[in-house]
Amino acid sequence: MNPFGPLPDPQHLFDHDEAAQAFADILDARASEDEIQAFLVALTARGETMVEIAAAAQAMRDRMIPIDAPEGAIDVCGTGGDGHHTLNVSTAVSIVVAACEVPVAKHGNRAASSKAGAADTLEALGLDMERAGRMAEETLKDLGICFLFAANHHPAMKRIQPIRQRIGQRTIFNLMGPLANPARVKRQLIGIARPAYVPVYAEALHHLGTEHSRIISGDEGLDELSLAGGNEVAVVEPEGVRFQRTTAADAGLPVHPVDAIRGGDAQHNANELRKLLLGEHGAYRDAVLFNAAEALLVAGVVETMPDGVEEAAEAIDKGLANALLDCWVRYR
Repeated sequence: MNPFGPLPDPQHLFDHDEAAQAFADILDARASEDEIQAFLVALTARGETMVEIAAAAQAMRDRMIPIDAPEGAIDVCGTGGDGHHTLNVSTAVSIVVAACEVPVAKHGNRAASSKAGAADTLEALGLDMERAGRMAEETLKDLGICFLFAANHHPAMKRIQPIRQRIGQRTIFNLMGPLANPARVKRQLIGIARPAYVPVYAEALHHLGTEHSRIISGDEGLDELSLAGGNEVAVVEPEGVRFQRTTAADAGLPVHPVDAIRGGDAQHNANELRKLLLGEHGAYRDAVLFNAAEALLVAGVVETMPDGVEEAAEAIDKGLANALLDCWVRYR
């Protein structure tokens, strides 16, 4: 008996049409939950190709409910599933970068394979996630930041999310989500948990089209720039993809072990994020500055990593990032 039902057997590589049909069948509920689960687990074990990632992301884009975004809006997100359970770096980066007057359309979800996803932590900070999702277009226009709840803009995800949580490990959906931002941003900083996959993922994004995006991965398998060692960076532009390496020293920042930014549950992570925005120094601040600098390069508002670190630090130290979070929580 075929455990995948109408879905193809992931033992072989799919061409574009085959992958597109498979994800259409998943997203349009033509496969059962058990068949989808078996398919996703087998595909993860085999390893996804550029063609499959791009086709899957396009299937999500074709079915999403979009919003209008200001010119120059970016997204900062990680694919999750890295198993390190660090504090919410991309969430903090989004707030800091938005405080630097770069609109940030944060696309995210509740935790699928970690202790606390972006939505869980923002909720613990006092953000009414239902209202934030409903008013995303307004807050992006008025405050320069919003949270785009995947389930609100990708209706099929309401059915898929429990399957992902049952699987409890990263799947191709970790890779698809960042490539299907409902604000249709043309500039993104995307962290992935697999350094060896940076070229594959970058080519998928290039295939889909972007103005200037960067795919990053820490050597330890972090889905963000790591302060502990080296990092893979792919710069994706219309002309093609180029690869580079970066370390904390390139941004003028000290080295910290990954354990220094170990997170906990949503409340713990929220407390640490608030302390960061209130000016607390340490490894978490340095991790946020490092990644915020890369995001500001993506946005085109700085030309070097040290300049990005300086601008991000100013947004924190002048209280701009903390004030922005407060305005977002109170927004009606």
